[in-house]
Amino acid sequence: MKITVALAAVAVLGWGVAVAADPPATTTATPSSASATPVKPMSLKACNKQADAKSLTGAQRSTFVKNCRGPKGAARP
Repeated sequence: MKITVALAAVAVLGWGVAVAADPPATTTATPSSASATPVKPMSLKACNKQADAKSLTGAQRSTFVKNCRGPKGAARP
């Protein structure tokens, strides 16, 4: 009898966790392209302005601008 109660309790808790993990259903009819706007990397001009503000020069400036523009392989404007 104790095993049956224990298994039932585990099943109820497992079901609760599974339900909580499901994403909520959306009922609004919005186009998917409107909500999935890609993030543009910063422009070279904006990164250079930030580097100027920080008074960076040489290799430090080059590294800062490269990292500012985003990860390698990202779409560039």
